[in-house]
Amino acid sequence: MEVLSRLIIGKEQGDSEKRNIIWNMIGSFLYALASMVLSIAVVQIAGEDAGGIFTFAFSTFGQHMFMAAYFGIRPFQITDMEHRYSFGDYLGLRYITCLAAILIGLGYVWIQDYDIQKGGVIFLMVVYKVIDALADVYEAEFQRVGKLYLTGKSNTFRTIFSVTSFLFVLSMTKDLLQASIVAAAAQIVGFLIFDVMIIRRLPGVDWISGAGKKWKLLRDNTLLFFSVILDFYIFSSSKYAIENCMADRDLAVYGAIFMPTSVINLVAGFVIRPYLTKLSLAWETGRLPQFVKIIRQLAAVIAALTVLAVGGAWFLGIPVLSLLYSNLSYALASCRPALILIIIGGALNAFMNLFYYSLIIMKKQRFILLGYGIVALLAILLSNGFVRWGGIFGGALIYAILMAVLMIFFALFMAVFFKKKEREIR
Repeated sequence: MEVLSRLIIGKEQGDSEKRNIIWNMIGSFLYALASMVLSIAVVQIAGEDAGGIFTFAFSTFGQHMFMAAYFGIRPFQITDMEHRYSFGDYLGLRYITCLAAILIGLGYVWIQDYDIQKGGVIFLMVVYKVIDALADVYEAEFQRVGKLYLTGKSNTFRTIFSVTSFLFVLSMTKDLLQASIVAAAAQIVGFLIFDVMIIRRLPGVDWISGAGKKWKLLRDNTLLFFSVILDFYIFSSSKYAIENCMADRDLAVYGAIFMPTSVINLVAGFVIRPYLTKLSLAWETGRLPQFVKIIRQLAAVIAALTVLAVGGAWFLGIPVLSLLYSNLSYALASCRPALILIIIGGALNAFMNLFYYSLIIMKKQRFILLGYGIVALLAILLSNGFVRWGGIFGGALIYAILMAVLMIFFALFMAVFFKKKEREIR
């Protein structure tokens, strides 16, 4: 274990910035790819019904519980360079949020009264995702002490280990429940090796939690937490509606046509995030024309990506998805309009994220929460009705509508506060 730790941490010499960037990109890419690979594999190996159950368990409810355990606190932790809170404070709070997410997951499975197979898979994926959230607090600390490459390595090795373990057992047994048990166990082992073991070999990590610090940290991040939870609910509300109103295999089909929106958001994230520092600096120093210029440039890139994505989806989307999900090809043939709507919704979500980050820079988190709250209420009221009316097409339509409304709210808020700042400078 000592030798393995030294190999993972590596030498201190060399280009640390380059190493940070490379490993972070590898880890982020594999983490995003895992969801797509697993969804395809389950459909192809275990069938459409199992694919629908897994899509909901892993990418929808499990991911929602990850968000609950994560608490939206990572940006706060990695920017706490003055160490107002120790690693022990962050870890203590994460224990509380992870336990809460596990209990919520258990309660949800019990209330829904699923059978053993479906309920077991959903709960095990909650465990898998909660361990992911627990690992995140260690990985945020790696980043805070200037070792972002360790975060990338942890993401990379944990993902490879858990995914290959899952796929091996699934291919051998064709049993989704057994594969989920092994995946959750592999996730725990990976967390212990690549996070817990590594951080204990780093100097200067403060494990002591001060009196009352965890609760103060919780209060400081409550608005961010609710924003993250509501954001993911809005993003996933059409999936929840299809799970409530349609069969498991329909959820597998919807998950297949929903997959491209994850790629759009990943690419948009790579486009937007490198400019956030420049955007923040332009706002703080009052250089509003530069602020507007950056926003317009990023919006133009997203618009160009949208045109390419819609064009590609119209001609190639269904044939490519049918090739990837051959067991679902019979159902995907009629889903081209729904696929186009989902890609448009994904593009609107990318625009919304651009305006979201702008409002964060403007320090208007309360208005972000207001927008999320209003649109989440719309999602609760409308999603099931749209799916009952239009099935998969109805789910795609309500997704696009919700993304459009949220984008408009954030764009309007941003415009109002921009004009206010402009008047103050004049």
